[in-house]
Amino acid sequence: MNFELRNTPQNLAEIRKHIPPYVTLVCVSKFHPVEAIMAAYNCGERDFGESRVQELLPKYETLPKDIRWHFIGHLQTNKVKMIVPFVHLIHSVDSMRLLETINREAEKIQRKVRVLLEVHVAKEETKSGFTIEELEELSIQNFELRDCFSWVEVCGVMGMATNTDDEQEWRRCFREIKSLASRLVPIANSKASDNSSCERPLISMGMSDDYQIAIDEGSNMVRIGSSIFGERY
Repeated sequence: MNFELRNTPQNLAEIRKHIPPYVTLVCVSKFHPVEAIMAAYNCGERDFGESRVQELLPKYETLPKDIRWHFIGHLQTNKVKMIVPFVHLIHSVDSMRLLETINREAEKIQRKVRVLLEVHVAKEETKSGFTIEELEELSIQNFELRDCFSWVEVCGVMGMATNTDDEQEWRRCFREIKSLASRLVPIANSKASDNSSCERPLISMGMSDDYQIAIDEGSNMVRIGSSIFGERY
């Protein structure tokens, strides 16, 4: 067995010490083989995150069907239909066009799809997502038109902090993300059906380097990869 795979149980045990019970751990398995995923699966993990459709599909076919697959990367509209039948949660909805496409493909198979709206609060222009202004406009204009998105359930937001060593900048980003979630999601869920599966806004923020700070600032879902699996293959 690969040395890093042998360390997976120990790595997970250490991370679990710092994650409260109310926080969902998504094991970011992108670029890692099925053996790595099974090492975490055998430790009891069931939530795994992938960022490329072409990598996710064979893993879904091969691995146990009780895995909850999270899509965390940029999702092209022409690939939405490939994951809508089974994906547990799409974290990276970054445009109205993508939201509309997910809704349309979900309606075709009569399966409601849970999503998070990706928000852009970091200082890098290269990061994607809705701006604060776009999300506020979306909450006012579009979630009053519930019927337009009857096959999508907006459960919360996802975001990333600025790529920096400045802890205060991380905290600023995370506070903005949490604030957006608290303002946006109640509006969305007030228009949702009575059988909504989202009992609270999901706030997906925090990765290997900053997840403890993210939790301090209100995250209830963290996405951790290298601290579990080691460096990417």
